[in-house]
Amino acid sequence: MGRSLFERGLAHSTAGNLSVRLPQGEGFLITPTDACLGFLDPARLAWVGTDGTQLGGERASKTLTLHRRIYDHASGAGCVLHTHSTHLVALTLRGVWRQESILPPITPYQVMKVGRIPLIPYLRPGDPRMADAVQALLKQAPLRGVLHERLGPTVWAADPASAMALLEELEETARLWLMTEPRPAPLSPEQLAELASAFGTHW
Repeated sequence: MGRSLFERGLAHSTAGNLSVRLPQGEGFLITPTDACLGFLDPARLAWVGTDGTQLGGERASKTLTLHRRIYDHASGAGCVLHTHSTHLVALTLRGVWRQESILPPITPYQVMKVGRIPLIPYLRPGDPRMADAVQALLKQAPLRGVLHERLGPTVWAADPASAMALLEELEETARLWLMTEPRPAPLSPEQLAELASAFGTHW
């Protein structure tokens, strides 16, 4: 997964991190601090218990607290992925649509696969307040991800493949929004209602 993201330009250098929940309450694996997602060594992955205690591998990513909080409060989260993907970071530099929804609903797959993604105002990398901000948002509504200002997205899903697909759809939607002038109109309430009826999605 890390190699695929790196080779396709969705992750670069040592920016970004990912984790997966282990079965039967055995904690989770998370990438080490300053690891490049394109060249991960399985033996170096940090093994962390559910209480945050490191059980093996190299020192866990500085975003460990954020990942743990997502596993604790996001229903069904089995994989958490953070990247500094270009178009989503650029979106925060240029200005998101709204803080509660960084992009308007412009494509059906964005509505079906991603949903609303809120913006978290800038905090330094690894700041524990990121975890507090995500937890507060999860108390308000179910989410599949957030966008950190100037840092990029954090998304979560049941498994690595689903988390990667979610990131890809979100990054592609940001690219479409940034490259289209004039800005496209959002899907209409009637179109959103049709998607909800056909696929059980909610916006």
